[in-house]
Amino acid sequence: LRPQCKAAERLFTWRGPNLPPPATINHPVILHLANVAARASLRDTASYGAGLRKFHRFCDIFSIPKSDRLPASFELLHSFALWAPISIGVAQKYLSAVRAWHIAQGWAPPLSDSHHERINWSLQGLENLQGGCRKPIRPPITLPMLTVLKATLILSDPFNACIWAMASCAFFGMMRFGEISVTSYAAFSPSKHLTRTNAFFDYDLKNRPYARLDLPSAKTARAGEIQSVFLNEQGDLCPLAALHNLASVVPALANDPLFSWLDSKGDIRPMAKVRALE
Repeated sequence: LRPQCKAAERLFTWRGPNLPPPATINHPVILHLANVAARASLRDTASYGAGLRKFHRFCDIFSIPKSDRLPASFELLHSFALWAPISIGVAQKYLSAVRAWHIAQGWAPPLSDSHHERINWSLQGLENLQGGCRKPIRPPITLPMLTVLKATLILSDPFNACIWAMASCAFFGMMRFGEISVTSYAAFSPSKHLTRTNAFFDYDLKNRPYARLDLPSAKTARAGEIQSVFLNEQGDLCPLAALHNLASVVPALANDPLFSWLDSKGDIRPMAKVRALE
């Protein structure tokens, strides 16, 4: 339903399992004219294609069935608008992309004027909450997001193993991204960043395994004070398993970065924030 194609073609080639009601008589000439007219009605279909991809990414993360995406309900699009915005203007562009997709696929526009008013009310509230902050509020990371991330990674690969260990530990340990990454390769310092010697594994009084990460430096700790983060087993998304896998895939010395990977030369590299977010 979503074949590989250029962004400008997504409105017309990405489809849903539901069949739209007929919009013209079933005659090849009329159907051809309708298709040509639909493609010529939009000037910048590439930007709409990017917005449509964002919509499907949201649906994948929250496990929305394909049959519920086209046609999309007000509840779904309201949720998408709350999740996606960088600004009110960007959120409205994303909704315009979904609207254009509906029309291009033969469906009626999914939102009424009252629906738009309700969504704009919510978006205005988010903007008010941000106040003078230039950066938008980031949506929370969820368990379905972690599940999707893990499914896309090859955990036998050093870089992917490091990414997964960082994601799992940061989520379940409630750590800031700056506490598990470095600004650059040269910026790594054992006195400021986690090393392999800062990770401890043991069992609690009920004989359940846990890990303790001793942060040499943390935003919520005093200067020179070590802050400990405790992790326990978490099923398929377990941070303990992620750390054990990282130690196996990326063997390192005690003072090497905890969250590290091997480059093409086999050298240990700390995970830089820019590389992790690529």
